[in-house]
Amino acid sequence: MTPIQRNWAGNITYSSQNWLQPHSLEELQEQVQQAQKVRVVGTRHSFNHIADSPYTNIDVTGMDRISNLDLVHHTVTIEAGVRYGELAILLDKAEVALHNLASLPHISVGGAISTATHGSGVNNGNLSTAVIAMELVTADGSLLTLSQASDAERFAGAVVGLGAVGIISKLTLKIEPTYNIAQTVYLNLPHAVLETDFDAVMASGYSVSLFTDWRGESVNQVWVKRRIDAEKEVDAVVDDGAFFGAMPATNASHPITGVSPEYCTEQLGVVGAWYERLPHFQLRFTPSNGDELQSEYIVPREHALDAFHAIKSMGADIAPHLLTSEIRAIAADNLWLSSSYQRDSVAFHFTWKQEWDAVKPLLARIEAHLMPLNARPHWGKLFTMSHAYLKTQYPKWDDFIALLDDLDPHGKFRNPFINRAIFGVDA
Repeated sequence: MTPIQRNWAGNITYSSQNWLQPHSLEELQEQVQQAQKVRVVGTRHSFNHIADSPYTNIDVTGMDRISNLDLVHHTVTIEAGVRYGELAILLDKAEVALHNLASLPHISVGGAISTATHGSGVNNGNLSTAVIAMELVTADGSLLTLSQASDAERFAGAVVGLGAVGIISKLTLKIEPTYNIAQTVYLNLPHAVLETDFDAVMASGYSVSLFTDWRGESVNQVWVKRRIDAEKEVDAVVDDGAFFGAMPATNASHPITGVSPEYCTEQLGVVGAWYERLPHFQLRFTPSNGDELQSEYIVPREHALDAFHAIKSMGADIAPHLLTSEIRAIAADNLWLSSSYQRDSVAFHFTWKQEWDAVKPLLARIEAHLMPLNARPHWGKLFTMSHAYLKTQYPKWDDFIALLDDLDPHGKFRNPFINRAIFGVDA
């Protein structure tokens, strides 16, 4: 019998007793072909049941090869189980880079792409926007290759596919010349500044994150990652003075106040390689099961301050159950189920204590405030939004349904999460 399998946070126990881990494309094709129903699992950093299956789970982390680095056409082709941290090290040795990374470099590329996971930056699309081609194992075990150049519509629908279109076997990503980042943390940014200078604050670096516990009248920390290219400084030179009324930290910080920053990426304005600064945490630190829950809501940029006010009004109720909350910017894209589809966005992320009985009703209340602002949830995190609401937020929703019906007519890749969220069926 397969040992009990859980996600990274330990809040999800997977239902399947049939776990498979292919190490080659041929193995993956055979396993998919023979399965009645199947869901794909990567580095298990989803906090909901999106990857759960009562039938078969296929763990693709054994498919972690980097198959082609093309410095002429500025692309890299990889298997879906590759983790961002390992990919970044290889790219940097070749003096090339990705446009952005998420907070943790430990997550798999395939999983991040499928759920529209993102970093930060007003001009940076989510991680899925780096994809220019993909290879999928479809329901009958055959291969389907889609590219941005040749299959624009189906490609745009399949990239953020939630594991329901097929199982990603390979991805081709855009790369660019390498660059450096200098990261500075500023403390106690007054809320009043956001009322007048929110855009300027979020655009003050290549990547900017605001961390707050929703107590008091200031944001606890602002993490500003300024990009420095080989020949020019893209962002302003690091200033040791005040930042919109916040002061630079004189010691390294952790996003959660009072936690040791030992495993965080280097700060204090020290210049380093892109992959050593864009994440908040170092690759050499392998996280154990995280004693936390996560949820995230992404709103159109024009509604960001309204969302901030709404969440702040709940601060006294949120704070006792919260570890930290992060606010980030994401550029618009054209991927059908992306949380930033056709709109520049601001994400409100919550890292909660593992107190689900208290957190669940808070999510419902937060969502009640944010749904009138057209909030979209992160697909891999906790939310309670209904199918009826979700389908109103994605203009290409019906096209996505049609794509699933075309590529997986018998629902091999569907599970209770997909049935509820996408099809509105409780089964």
